[in-house]
Amino acid sequence: MPKVSNRTAELGTENAFVVLAEVNELVRQGKDVISFCIGQPDFATPLNIQDAAVRAIRDGKHGYTPSAGIPELREAAARYMGALRGLTIDPAHVVVGSGAKPFIAYTILSTTDPGVGDEVVYPNPGFPIYESQIKVCGAVPVPLHLRESRNFAFDPADLEARITPKTRLLILNSPHNPTGGILTRRDLEDIAAILRRHPDVWVYADEIYSRLVYEGEFASLASLPGMVERTILSDGASKTWAMTGWRIGFVANPALAEEFTRWVTNTDSCASHISQWAVVEAINGPQEPAAEMRRSFLERRDLIVGLLNEVPGFTCKTPGGAFYVWPNVTEACRMVGAQDSEEFRKRLLNEAGVALLADIHFGSRVPGEGQHVRFSYAASKEMIEKGVARMADFIRKGTRKAA
Repeated sequence: MPKVSNRTAELGTENAFVVLAEVNELVRQGKDVISFCIGQPDFATPLNIQDAAVRAIRDGKHGYTPSAGIPELREAAARYMGALRGLTIDPAHVVVGSGAKPFIAYTILSTTDPGVGDEVVYPNPGFPIYESQIKVCGAVPVPLHLRESRNFAFDPADLEARITPKTRLLILNSPHNPTGGILTRRDLEDIAAILRRHPDVWVYADEIYSRLVYEGEFASLASLPGMVERTILSDGASKTWAMTGWRIGFVANPALAEEFTRWVTNTDSCASHISQWAVVEAINGPQEPAAEMRRSFLERRDLIVGLLNEVPGFTCKTPGGAFYVWPNVTEACRMVGAQDSEEFRKRLLNEAGVALLADIHFGSRVPGEGQHVRFSYAASKEMIEKGVARMADFIRKGTRKAA
């Protein structure tokens, strides 16, 4: 049997889907599991968007589109991204893809060369595909630690210390997965000041949760002087309009739009024609459904943070955005005799029927930061209350056993 390549053998994954498979198997066996592991809205895509997709089908929108996307969506996305960030974006600088995720790889492939030591700085903990794609593209991953004491932002001095003559790309993610942390305008001004001293470094701004900010206003690095030309703005439809399975994302950058278009041509050919028309409606149509989803997420955030801070051994900061919390469970692990957060996660799933993700699913643990887990609160209030109660009961029972 021929063997697979080393590149493929070492390719990472997104553990939310791995744990989801575990959950689905337990459910198939008849187990009652409350899941907080997957990061997708639990709402239906708004009806006006569904109707636009049906019209596209009936109107014969079945064929290939230009690799960069249909002009109507590029124009809508340019207006949408620009309005949110205080920028004027040329539709010619916008490229549409099958979700925002492919542009992580396209950006790394467009800004680094394999085997020469080119470095990419990325947030840790962070979306696991960052590190996975950095490695598989042949670049060197350089983790930038997020600190609980800074509400899961990083110290700008730590960023400056990690930039070397080999640094080609910095990945920023705000609001952030998995912590829910946000980069404030002051944070971004500090980052911009550093980057102005390093003009050869590109920035990939993963802003897929841009409409899910609860503390202050959304801020983007690209809005600061001198940053838009070197920043790849990444956004999409998945989180804002509950369209994860429709697979439409978009990026904007004046210098790399043509390069990204060629990458799309070489991989997907184009994004789904039908889905593109649905997203035109999502952007141009009424925004009240998106606003209502945001209001619901905010209520759930406040609910889950309050409940988790009452669970023995838990401390949970209030996240500024997205739909995740990242509680510290160092003491809870000690109380139930779990070696670390991953053992705690496995026992919680198998003994209490509660599914979540451990910190190691998002990179190496940050030194001195203790143990953490991630909850996605894209779940009903009833499920949040029931799941947290199960977990608290598990810890109380486990503490008695450990004693």
